[in-house]
Amino acid sequence: MKKLWFLQHKLAVIGLAAALMAPLVPSAGAAQCLSPGEARAAVSSGQARALGSLSISGKIVDAKLCRQGGRLVYVLSVLQNGKVRTVTVDAKTGR
Repeated sequence: MKKLWFLQHKLAVIGLAAALMAPLVPSAGAAQCLSPGEARAAVSSGQARALGSLSISGKIVDAKLCRQGGRLVYVLSVLQNGKVRTVTVDAKTGR
């Protein structure tokens, strides 16, 4: 009986640790964002369009240039009609 109690608590601790660490491990499709210097280099080399050249409906309140699925994307927070939403745009095509 004591052994079963110990095993249950051990599994609970392992489960809790895994749940707390899950956000720290990027998934395969997760975006890995570039530093400001890397983003400038990507734009100046033509790998990404300049942020100002994108046609976005609403006001961009935050922008990050990231690698996702083998391509560069802008992950944008856009204020539109009083609501902020996240928009992902291909950095090369602007779509």
